[in-house]
Amino acid sequence: MNVNDALVMILAGGEGKRLYPLTKDRAKPAVPFGGRYRIIDFVLNNFVNSGFNRIKVLTQYKSDSLNKHLVRGWALSPFWNQFIELVPAQMRTGGTWYQGTADAVYQNILHIVDEDPKYVCVFGGDHIYKMDVSRMLKFHKKNNAALTISAIPIPIEQASEFGIMEVDENWRLINFVEKPQTPPRPMPDNPNMCLASMGNYIFDRNILVEALNQDAEIEQSHHDFGKDVIPMLLNQGKNICVYNFSENKFAGMSPREKGYWRDVGCIDAYWQANMDLLAYDPELNLYSKEWPLRTFNYNYPPAKFIWKEENRVGMATDSMISEGCIVSGGILSRCILSPKVKINSYSTVTESILMENVTIGRHSEIRRAIIDKNVDIPEYTRIGFDRAEDERRGFYVSEGGITVVPKNAKL
Repeated sequence: MNVNDALVMILAGGEGKRLYPLTKDRAKPAVPFGGRYRIIDFVLNNFVNSGFNRIKVLTQYKSDSLNKHLVRGWALSPFWNQFIELVPAQMRTGGTWYQGTADAVYQNILHIVDEDPKYVCVFGGDHIYKMDVSRMLKFHKKNNAALTISAIPIPIEQASEFGIMEVDENWRLINFVEKPQTPPRPMPDNPNMCLASMGNYIFDRNILVEALNQDAEIEQSHHDFGKDVIPMLLNQGKNICVYNFSENKFAGMSPREKGYWRDVGCIDAYWQANMDLLAYDPELNLYSKEWPLRTFNYNYPPAKFIWKEENRVGMATDSMISEGCIVSGGILSRCILSPKVKINSYSTVTESILMENVTIGRHSEIRRAIIDKNVDIPEYTRIGFDRAEDERRGFYVSEGGITVVPKNAKL
């Protein structure tokens, strides 16, 4: 299918307050995930694997880490008019930063005019999933839609947590309600499920430009796609279609991966999504040859496990260990290690995420923790066993009991 008539705009300026302190020094899409990746890598791989090669990434909040990652790891071929370009907030339309998702695209409307696409894909950069976006574009074209919104089926009792869409029997949008307190209309073929917006849109280019210009003139608008633009287009009688993400297929998809989508917007959800990767048959397969997951490649040596003598054993079970790591006489269980992590002798680490350049000192015990970059854990340190003690030391402890040691912390 031809996707060269589409321009991709990825919204990657989110502050990610609920992921604090992981977002203290970086934007949410730049938060590491799965040891080797950043959250934004998943949407980028979705588009590249689907054949899209004209991609603009709109950045704003603390974007330095994200900028470096994209520039160093995501170079396409300009010779063939292929690009993944950073678009920093520039206040082109006034003296304010982005006021909402729609305003972020409106302030960069000249990029749409310059590239002159027929369709514009506006996707978020902060969710974990696989998707063949060309199938959604095909659906959009087939239905001659002004706008197509991707939706994921959720239990109807969870509707109050999402933007909910109601559709007719032809999957055309008839109502959009933001976090409804009363049960919404269920899916056409399932009375126990309703449709939650994933915040991913494909617009007819002319419809998008016109809608953004209209929304910009409304002073009381939040300048948000879900709150303002979509209801406005619905009231205008535009043909808005809803794409059922649970029916999407991609190359090499396993049965368990069908419909997998995770909002890793809070610490507990982020930790759980990482832990899910450690299953024998995970819902998200990082090892598929048919749907490769690209990221910046480090030039580090292979991971190394050393010592095997009595109770001094370098060992990892049910874990993912990145390159450059040394497990030196310590024991890991259900852990994810980013590059250049060192686990020293007699230490034990369980159900934890250790980011780049973390060192665990001898005889330390770490449990259900996330340790951000560049942290040295001293000998005989215990983390994740006493909530009050962890908080006293300045660590964040989530509602679910996950302790987060912030980047560059000094213990």
